[in-house]
Amino acid sequence: MSPYIYAWFSDLSFGLGAQIFTRFSRRISPVWMTVLKGSLGAVFFFITVICTGGFSAVSPKYIGAFLASGFVGLGLADFLLLKSFADLGPARTILLFGFQPLVVGVFGFFLFGQTVPLIKIFSIIFFLICVFIFALENFRRSGRWSVKAMGVAFLAMVLDSVGILITRYSFDGSGLSALQGNFYRALGAVICFFIVCMFWKINFWNTLFKMKKRAISLAALGSFLGVYLSLVFYLTAIKYGNLATVTAITSTGVVFAAIFESLFERKWPSKYLLTAFVFFAAGMYLLLI
Repeated sequence: MSPYIYAWFSDLSFGLGAQIFTRFSRRISPVWMTVLKGSLGAVFFFITVICTGGFSAVSPKYIGAFLASGFVGLGLADFLLLKSFADLGPARTILLFGFQPLVVGVFGFFLFGQTVPLIKIFSIIFFLICVFIFALENFRRSGRWSVKAMGVAFLAMVLDSVGILITRYSFDGSGLSALQGNFYRALGAVICFFIVCMFWKINFWNTLFKMKKRAISLAALGSFLGVYLSLVFYLTAIKYGNLATVTAITSTGVVFAAIFESLFERKWPSKYLLTAFVFFAAGMYLLLI
């Protein structure tokens, strides 16, 4: 199967999981939800690796690289990502990730020799228009420009991009399967959670024990879809596909996010989101031609 089909499947899984992440991030906290989904993801990957033949021998250097990519891309980036979900919503946050193919493409050129035609850089103009539309929407609604919230989303994108680059380096050097690579990445995220929770008290277990079984099941389902299944598809695409193209395809996850967000919240997308999506589609066209 083409790695780009895996990228689309990753979009679909993450789009569903993002709605659940947003619900718990708003009701409890983004930090709490990040710790839960990351920890469950590590458990899911560990069980899968054990059930599919166990762990392969690999150099400690690459294990460390996978751990570092998870620490940055699944730990630090996801804290900011879920914060942005809570403030901006999944669709708007993922739309701002349209910058990612440009960031990854530039670094992919210098690190891996993967070329991206210079003309595609012009797509950044359309993505900047998307950012302005979101800022204008927030200003019309609340009288404030949502610069801080968009800055959080952008920083999450940059950290996620760094994690992608380290992951590709690790796959190229180690030859590990996507499942085992995902486990080490998830473990790196858990290490990040432990360090963060040393300074940020989130009452993780107390909150979990007070939740109803239905809520716990929903949070677990979100973690399975948005972390485990999404990353299985995503890292398979990253392992075999062109980095800039894969990240460009996954940026179109805004379509799924917008559809699911409208369904979950039972309302039509705003005219600002629809207008931003038109410019986003134009930017994506320039990236993919």
